[in-house]
Amino acid sequence: MTDIVFLYVTAPDAETAGRIAQALVEEKLAACVNIHGEMRSVYEWDGKLETEAETPMLVKTTAAAADRARDRIMALHPYDEPCIAALPVQRAGSSASFLDWIARATKA
Repeated sequence: MTDIVFLYVTAPDAETAGRIAQALVEEKLAACVNIHGEMRSVYEWDGKLETEAETPMLVKTTAAAADRARDRIMALHPYDEPCIAALPVQRAGSSASFLDWIARATKA
């Protein structure tokens, strides 16, 4: 049984998110990446309150490939400090065949 992880990532726009997603799937670091619609983020950076549009992504990968996926995202991402958060997926309540597909489609 392979542990599945979803990486929550934000990008500055849909084009950047698409480039990152395509690289991850082509390189088999993720089975699938969902790119969501634009959202607004409010945060403090360098002592200043910022409000920016961002595009969230959900990267479906394995625990074994998560570090490599994170490193690849960081290499492709234009932000100094990109949001990349690993969220473990519980088998209980999940579709076993869907989780198995993620494991088969992803190389560790």
